[in-house]
Amino acid sequence: MKLAPLGDQAVLAYHADEPTAVEFANRVRAANPAWLFDVVPAYASVGIFFDADRTGTADVIAWLEALVHATPAPSDQPPALAPRHFAIPVCYEMQLDLARVSEHTGLPPDEVIRLHTATTYTVYAIGFVPGFPYLGYLPRELCGVGRLPSPRVRVEPRSVGLTARQTGIYPLARPGGWNLIGRTPLTIVDVASGFFPLRVGDTVRFERIDEQHYHELEGERLSAETK
Repeated sequence: MKLAPLGDQAVLAYHADEPTAVEFANRVRAANPAWLFDVVPAYASVGIFFDADRTGTADVIAWLEALVHATPAPSDQPPALAPRHFAIPVCYEMQLDLARVSEHTGLPPDEVIRLHTATTYTVYAIGFVPGFPYLGYLPRELCGVGRLPSPRVRVEPRSVGLTARQTGIYPLARPGGWNLIGRTPLTIVDVASGFFPLRVGDTVRFERIDEQHYHELEGERLSAETK
């Protein structure tokens, strides 16, 4: 792990891979020191934000180094922080760029959809707009499709897109340049009520549905699968 100051109220921790970063973020949250403001994991890094009136950068770095070398106790990861799994229905008929993805990959549209739904993705970051999940990684056959040459002025809420090695869901209407291959009927963010069900470390799998099923489910809220 490499630690570096991030301004005067945060430390950035770089890890070897994404799972290690997620585990580290959970351990920091579980320890919950009095000076902690927030923990923000993104791919293989974790931002630790602190109250500068209570501590300083050097002390936080020392605390984090001690934490990473300590043997975690079973209580260091409470059940509330355990990764959850979400099955997200997608209507792939409600697409705009499936032909572009097919042309780039050399695969027929149905094979693009089959591969997209056959993979279990991990939420590696939340950002861009509130609740936008960056999901990785696409199967090798779907990797490498670039963004649109010119971003759209408006992407409809709940649109599912992909680019490079990632796929994701636009939770709100925003400009965007990802390749749109479908749309989910489920609400994945409600800013007004503070509804943000997805968090870094959760897993997602997409399930193909038709337009009739889409309209039957439209507006329902996303919820995690129960065991």
